[in-house]
Amino acid sequence: MRAADELGALVESSLEELELTAELGGLREAMRYAYEAGGKRVRPVLCLATAEAAGSSAEAALPAACAVELVHTFSLVHDDLPALDDDDERRGRPSAHVAFGEGTALLAGDALLTEALRLSLAYPGGAVTRELTEATLRMIGGQYRDVTGDDADLASLHRLKTGALLSASVGCGLWAAGVPEGGQPSWRAFGDELGLLFQAVDDLLDGDGYAARLGEDGARALADEAALRAHARLAEVPGETEVLAGLVDTLAARTS
Repeated sequence: MRAADELGALVESSLEELELTAELGGLREAMRYAYEAGGKRVRPVLCLATAEAAGSSAEAALPAACAVELVHTFSLVHDDLPALDDDDERRGRPSAHVAFGEGTALLAGDALLTEALRLSLAYPGGAVTRELTEATLRMIGGQYRDVTGDDADLASLHRLKTGALLSASVGCGLWAAGVPEGGQPSWRAFGDELGLLFQAVDDLLDGDGYAARLGEDGARALADEAALRAHARLAEVPGETEVLAGLVDTLAARTS
């Protein structure tokens, strides 16, 4: 099995070589600007590591992994728009709507999502496409709750807004590896815990969400408990899960 940084490099090279639909014309520049901005590539690496742990190859899961990252990028492009979070900077450089204008950024986000679904159709049976579509709808539902202030049930909001795509990263890796539905429950439980871990640490770093609601100690305890449960779920699945276990530890300890 390859280490997480090797899988990340594989994702980067695949995104660089990605052939976007020619009919999009100049819009492709804005799309590439958005997904080549860097980032930790947590979701596609998680997808590839899951596929390898399940007995397949990272190469077999690459279309699914890139699709997951394009969905994530679509969400960031739209989140940054003035109508939502109104952020002028993303990863140390101007947001897509600042660099290209609001209309182009909006269309670039739409196209990123559609390209993701096109990539997911590389797999027979439609399971990867269903996984990604359902996760995207849950993510959008969570974002709607966020922008409308419907955050009384913070755990439910975050399961949708953040957890859905992280869980789907695991799910897409499983489908790409040919793991039948009956063999997926422990993997799925692992993905759910990873989503909670990611959000709790994110809130600690930003000082909002769980950190504001529970205090820093409460949010840290929530993250640590989710990490322990994630490791426990990994212990239940067959295969070599060392890379996935390392991802759990990395997310639990991240400082940015």
